[in-house]
Amino acid sequence: MSTLPPCPKCNSEYTYEDGAMLVCPECAHEWSASGSADSAGEAAKVIKDAVGNVLQDGDTVSVIKDLKVKGSSLVVKVGTKVKGIRLCDGDHDIDCKIDGIGAMKLKSEFVKKV
Repeated sequence: MSTLPPCPKCNSEYTYEDGAMLVCPECAHEWSASGSADSAGEAAKVIKDAVGNVLQDGDTVSVIKDLKVKGSSLVVKVGTKVKGIRLCDGDHDIDCKIDGIGAMKLKSEFVKKV
């Protein structure tokens, strides 16, 4: 039997793992599986732009290269400003919305902090 902790919200014993998160099926509460170990790991990961500036959530960045949008004939032109970025894990580490195109993910190596 697993040794998962009970739900901190409703004390249900039926919690299960979903990736790095623990989930309660009774009240739908989600929380981090390892608590402070996750926040220490995130603090160690630093995402930098093409010039070497450290990026943070909410920053405004500018695209430094024409980028083709996969599955579309659209192109994100050089100099396009993207406001309110969100950093995420993975190969494409910036999650954002671009006017006229919509939600998409970018690689930090193709942007410069404004």
